[in-house]
Amino acid sequence: MVLKGLLPGLALVAAWSLGVWWSPLPAGAQAPAPATGATRIAFIDSQRVVARSAAGVAARDALEREKAAMQKKLDGEQAGADQAQGRPRQEGAAPVRGGPQGRRPETLERRVRDLRRLVDDFEKDYTKKDRELMGKFLRELSGVVQKVGKDKGFTLIVDARGAGVIYGAPEADLTEEIIRAFDDETKKAKK
Repeated sequence: MVLKGLLPGLALVAAWSLGVWWSPLPAGAQAPAPATGATRIAFIDSQRVVARSAAGVAARDALEREKAAMQKKLDGEQAGADQAQGRPRQEGAAPVRGGPQGRRPETLERRVRDLRRLVDDFEKDYTKKDRELMGKFLRELSGVVQKVGKDKGFTLIVDARGAGVIYGAPEADLTEEIIRAFDDETKKAKK
């Protein structure tokens, strides 16, 4: 009974697999290069490149400085809101409605609302800056990887994390070479 229900599904998967296997290349796709020698495949760990290359460290430092400046401004606004409520800044303390100084609750609520908006704005700005810096970094990294791949005669270089590499021989790991090449390119660009 169970096999009877699975048969149409298996037939569909098999038909799809054959269709993909035997289908012609899409328009504009490149045909594989003729096999003149051994296929050379390597991988890199892009997160390690970000963590250890000079450009990656610089991008992370810039992002951390931006975050620290935002946090300083946010702390100042929070202290002002707490002072307006007539209480010292305490972690986890519940807001006091109206405060001992007789301020109107609407004014305090507005300040709290403005503070929440500021936090949201900072989070959006930080996320945007992170995307921009990492996007620029990854574009530059891609250029270096392509150059090293062409110079060393590799057919394919994949990112170990993004490609789902389960096993990679240590001699196929180009991460350290990519870090050196990336640092060299970064030094050349600064001159």
